[in-house]
Order: sequence, then structure tokens, then C-alpha cells
Amino acid sequence: MGIRGPPESGRMGLGRRLALLPDDQLVGLAAGGDRAAYGELARRHARFVRDLMRRMGADAALADDLTQDAFIEAMRSLPGYRLEAPFTAWIRTVAARLYLRRKRRDARLVIMAEPLGVETPDEGRIDTGARMDLNAALQTLSAAERTCVTLCHGAGLTGQEIADALDVPLGTVKSHVTRALEKLRWRLKLYKENADD
Repeated sequence: MGIRGPPESGRMGLGRRLALLPDDQLVGLAAGGDRAAYGELARRHARFVRDLMRRMGADAALADDLTQDAFIEAMRSLPGYRLEAPFTAWIRTVAARLYLRRKRRDARLVIMAEPLGVETPDEGRIDTGARMDLNAALQTLSAAERTCVTLCHGAGLTGQEIADALDVPLGTVKSHVTRALEKLRWRLKLYKENADD
């Protein structure tokens, strides 16, 4: 009696084969109805989508719900997806738009004119002994600044797309993004100065 290898020896399992395929091939398979291919796309990108939702201000449970909803909506929309942008950018945009719709529906997002002066976070709120944490830094921003900068730099939306999604003037979006970046740079500078001490 000889020694036999595992039943799959010489063959690669379906999950392993899918894991080796690039996103554009998985999208093609998923658009044709291959649920395993779509599952692999979700496995690859769900964490990044969830992180984006958290950075936009969603609590953990809402981030999980929105991530799941984004993948469901994306699956329905796959036949119309064009490979002009990477799948990861597309799914993040889908998720960001879902987040904004949810916030509008719940009437919790209020974007209003704020003073144009650059405000710096209260130095007492900065934990200099802790590791610099982007999520913590984003939480120091106003809701409007956090939403606009995350949509711009996290989801890759243009200023006009953000303005349209939020139903605010483009200038308002630009000022929120600019102010948010200035505050984040200030926080990083302060963090570096304290780390050097």
C-alpha cells in the first residue's frame, strides 16, 4: 500500500485559484454570475470599505452594515461597471454614496457655513504619548470637514461629485477640504515635535 497525497494534490482548489486572479478578471466572472468570484472581491476589499466608513464617522455597527450594503449594491450594479477605475476605487465610491444617503435620510448630517479662519485643535486633546492615529485625528475635525476630506482623499470623489452628493456649493466643499487638511497637517507637525522630545 503506497502513501497518497491529499485529495486535491495536483489540483488547486477553487478558492485558491480565485485568490490568484486580478480584480478585473474576478469582476468579469462575477458580472457573469459567479458568486465565488464576487465573494473573493468582497473578501479582498471589505476591510478597506469598512475603514473608509469608520473614517467618515460611522460607528462600528453602522460601518459593518454599510459595507455589506455597498457590496450588495455593487453586485447588482456589476453589469454596468466599467473597468476604467480600479474595483477598489469603485466600491469605495459606492460605499461613500450609501453613507451620505444614510446620513441625509437620518437628517444627522448638517453642512453649514463655518468661519473661514483656520482653527487648531485644542492642544489638551492631543495624547502625545500615543501613536499617531489617523482615525483619532479625523475625529478632531468637524463633521463637515471630516466628511468632505474623507470623500475627497479616502473615496477619491471630485469636489463637484462631493458637492452634488451633499447638495452644497463646490466652494463650501473646497473650504472644508482645505481647512481639514490644514488641521491634519498641524496635528501631524505637533505629533512629530512631541515625538522628538
